[in-house]
Amino acid sequence: MSFPDHTVEKIGGTSMSRIRELRDTLFIGTREGADLYHRVFVVSAFGGITNLLLEHKKTGTPGVYALFANDDNGHDWLDGLTRVADAMREAHSAVLEHPADLTAADEFVRERIEGARSCLFDLRRLCSYGHFRLSSHMMVIRELLSGLGEAHSAYVTTLLLHRAGVNARFVDLSGWRDEEEHSLKERITAGLEQVDLSAEMPIVTGYAQCTEGLMREFDRGYSEVTFSNIAALTRASEAIIHKEFHLSSADPKLVGEGAVRKLGHTNYDVADQLSNLGMEAIHPNAAKTLRKAGIPLRVTNAFDPGDPGTLIDDAPADLPAAEIVTGLHAYALSLFEQDMVGVKGYDQSVLEILARHKVHIVSKGTNANTITHYLDAPLKAVRRSERDLTEKFPNADVTVQGLALVSVIGRDLNGLNATQAGLAALQAAQITPLAVQHLPGSVDIQFLVAKDDRDKAIKTLHRALIEKPAAGGTQPIRLERKPPPKQAPETGFRLSNAS
Repeated sequence: MSFPDHTVEKIGGTSMSRIRELRDTLFIGTREGADLYHRVFVVSAFGGITNLLLEHKKTGTPGVYALFANDDNGHDWLDGLTRVADAMREAHSAVLEHPADLTAADEFVRERIEGARSCLFDLRRLCSYGHFRLSSHMMVIRELLSGLGEAHSAYVTTLLLHRAGVNARFVDLSGWRDEEEHSLKERITAGLEQVDLSAEMPIVTGYAQCTEGLMREFDRGYSEVTFSNIAALTRASEAIIHKEFHLSSADPKLVGEGAVRKLGHTNYDVADQLSNLGMEAIHPNAAKTLRKAGIPLRVTNAFDPGDPGTLIDDAPADLPAAEIVTGLHAYALSLFEQDMVGVKGYDQSVLEILARHKVHIVSKGTNANTITHYLDAPLKAVRRSERDLTEKFPNADVTVQGLALVSVIGRDLNGLNATQAGLAALQAAQITPLAVQHLPGSVDIQFLVAKDDRDKAIKTLHRALIEKPAAGGTQPIRLERKPPPKQAPETGFRLSNAS
């Protein structure tokens, strides 16, 4: 296969709601002619649409999927679909201006929503017979609904760019009315094989229907999995994620706009640790795909187009330094039993119970008689795990404690005495650590503190380990983004099933 030098770029849902601003900066800006192209854009649904289709990501408020799963009379999910259609029309009405584009977008929404409505009606009628069970089809329904949001936003973005003179191409990977089954690789290949990147700008749906079932494995992280696989399959020179903020050394709302530093450059080990703490720069499976393919990832602020953002690759740090301080509320689930020492099987049994209740393990600590897991999970799931552990080990003491885990992260923390400096800073701030963990060669130091001390601990450690060293002369690394090629190569973009 022969490819031009190109990038694959992803835009998140919050940024998509401001797509008209991005048309004039990110998509076009100062580019003209061939410089507009050699870029593949993968888009998420407009902000809030996926919440209405599935369920609210933070509050759990049911969307169409949850209403359909739990609705006996068949009316609530219909109202939910109507709300989705109204929200889609409102979203594209705020973006599109030309009457013809608005009419086309309205018709697109009508066709997709009515198609989904008919599909769900037929499925519910089929499952009224005893031989068919609705539960066995729910993951397929979740996939179907998910694809509606990305298809809508990609179509609207294509209309917007066409009107601005860009030769954009709508690439729908959602499998809508497709009678054939495809693997993810086959789906991407089929969608892009006729695209000429030297003269076209593909606008690709973040959801891709495939035999692997992205929702089953990745749930709502599917768009970044699609994005990373497109980058790997097309051998992109760089993968870029456009967010509504820069990757910074801490939350600027917490430590102050003037105190944080843009990272500028870090590596995939740090990105993995951020994912582990729920502060995703990129989904860990997507990062793994890019890393194996040798493709660097750049994270930019979509609304600061002149800034190169932060490059994530496999390069080590030039100098040891703490780069990020972040934290989260967690639960410490501890199992203490005197007879544990020298006996195998305890750890495996605990992990099986935690996996059964789908709780996320952030970190763990053990000694002769105790195994403690630090969990980022709903209290209900933690309590169920506690109950099962008590039943499994009736002679053990099983306890749950709410606390905060604050992590100092950096590519190279060797020789900084960061643990001692962090402890001294916390003591001076009258914060008592409940535990400290720093594995040899790891990219983070974890301070366990009281739940109410999380924000204060983050500010204290950021001031001690990042702001003060920076004041002494350490500057963040800045890497300039490679400019797009000035001329289109002779060979256009072509994909085949060959590996």
